[in-house]
Amino acid sequence: MFRVEITKSIRRARTYVFGVGLAALAVLPVIFLPEGGSEGGGPPFLEFIRRSGLFAGLTAVALIQPFFLPLGTGLLAGESIAAEASNGTLRYLVVRPVARLRLVLVKYGAVLAQVGAAVLWVAVVGLIAGTVAFGAGELPTLSGTTLGTAEGLLRIATAAAYILLGMTGLAAIGVFFSSLTDSGPGATVATVAVAIGSQVLDSLSALHVIHPYLLSHQWLAFVDLFRSPIEWSGMARGLVLDAVYTAVFLGAAVAVFRRKDVVS
Repeated sequence: MFRVEITKSIRRARTYVFGVGLAALAVLPVIFLPEGGSEGGGPPFLEFIRRSGLFAGLTAVALIQPFFLPLGTGLLAGESIAAEASNGTLRYLVVRPVARLRLVLVKYGAVLAQVGAAVLWVAVVGLIAGTVAFGAGELPTLSGTTLGTAEGLLRIATAAAYILLGMTGLAAIGVFFSSLTDSGPGATVATVAVAIGSQVLDSLSALHVIHPYLLSHQWLAFVDLFRSPIEWSGMARGLVLDAVYTAVFLGAAVAVFRRKDVVS
């Protein structure tokens, strides 16, 4: 079933359209850096690209994290079950000898696999573009030290993995919304609204009491990987928060779908 889900995504034209769009976003920091750099309060990794093009991969992933990655996650997760219902294929899935629990988990796993592929694609394109433009020298850290190429690549890969894991809770929320409705667009909009709402609330200092519990609060904690020594506490809290959101909403999706009267 998982293989079928991935094959379906490969055959969709929108997958390639998104791929081209993400590739374009990945090279933007490299193309426009010489004109603006990080002057004016931009992300510090932008200026670091001048010293090591390897940072272009990390910058590209960080660029899509606030909006494009949640948007893609919301689209995939929101359509995971609801699109099957609106297309009239969901009832054929549930009448086959496939447990509803397994169906939900496979749908969730397929969403994360596609989001992971998007993160990897953006990182690789950014790395290639940055290396061609600026070379692959030692990576500077926010603490003023430098990292060798191998260690730098390992930290970039770890940061990309953390960014992906930051989407696990949002994907679970999307699958939950998708189990409630037969409208894929409706579930998508609701999921993206949660992501945007969380970031808006996180920016309001008056609501600092609830910040540690917001889905997006630790999304940028991967920056601590580029300090010396590495500060792990923020990422640890982020992973715990992601695990809680995933467990709650994926469990709720399973509970809802097991009791759902599938007629379409």
